[in-house]
Amino acid sequence: MKTQRWLWITVLTVGMPMSAMAGNVADGKEKAAVCAACHGQTGQSVSPDFPNLGGQHEDYLYRALLDYKAGHRKNPIMAAQVENLSKADMADLAAYFAAQSGLFVKR
Repeated sequence: MKTQRWLWITVLTVGMPMSAMAGNVADGKEKAAVCAACHGQTGQSVSPDFPNLGGQHEDYLYRALLDYKAGHRKNPIMAAQVENLSKADMADLAAYFAAQSGLFVKR
């Protein structure tokens, strides 16, 4: 019986939507200053070489940052950028960029 309960709790926790772990938008804005060089201050890149982040789904952005840090996504620039970020930092950045306008700049 105890095993089933722990299994159920584990399934619920792992399957929990990202919104349950949402970051802080204001803190994310402060942390995003370094991101502006490539992705623009509000996540609207002025260069086709860098993706627009503003208006993307928070859970997508968070997962992307986790994947860069874990090496599942390969990009030397991003690997260096996320190297010292905590999960809370990444959640804050994801929350900030998700809260920005999704109006993408035409290049």
